[in-house]
Amino acid sequence: MSQGLALENWSYVAMLLFVVLGSWWLEFAFNIRVLRRPRLALTAIFPVSIFFLIWDAFAINQKHWNFDNNQMLGIYGPFNIPLEEYLFFFIIPLAALLTLEGVKSLMHKVKK
Repeated sequence: MSQGLALENWSYVAMLLFVVLGSWWLEFAFNIRVLRRPRLALTAIFPVSIFFLIWDAFAINQKHWNFDNNQMLGIYGPFNIPLEEYLFFFIIPLAALLTLEGVKSLMHKVKK
């Protein structure tokens, strides 16, 4: 048997990649400049992500939930939170910002 990672271990990463591919094109299609203003994006994302990471760490510690190790890479950061979960709290809010700004841009163009 192989000691490496199975394809199944990439499930969470694949979901995050799908979100990235599904939203990042909006930056270029609508010229919304979210990615060109990283400081502003991080200012919006960071405080909320910290709150949810603390909540996540508490829930993991209290055994309120856990993660399927078969669908994870097996890399854990502080507070026993998987790498994919840290990425989740950055990628998902960024995708939401891109989507919101893309819709606002589109609506502005439609109203002209």
